[in-house]
Amino acid sequence: MISPEISWTDFEKIDIRSGTVISVSDFPKAKRPAYLLTIDFGDLGLKKSSAQITDLYKIDDLVGKQILAVVNFPKKQIANFMSECLVLGLFDEEKKVTLITPTMKIKNGSRLG
Repeated sequence: MISPEISWTDFEKIDIRSGTVISVSDFPKAKRPAYLLTIDFGDLGLKKSSAQITDLYKIDDLVGKQILAVVNFPKKQIANFMSECLVLGLFDEEKKVTLITPTMKIKNGSRLG
């Protein structure tokens, strides 16, 4: 099922940027298994996020990985943690998340266009 149609103006409000994961730790207080990520978005600085990506990724797989994230959502409290961005991924049939990543190295903070 496709979500309701949005306008181009609606889409332009979503700020999706590239970033590099610089640190990862387990997040035992999360309701569902998750990691705590610190992501370098270049000129936008460092942002933290909680990501439920433990099914397909190990901590060592993530450090240094470039990802895409929405950086202009309001902060969201998840257990005792404030998430500052939404890391983007795709769900498979079993609801496991595959991260959306650039196919080539790109400057941190580059905007999806």
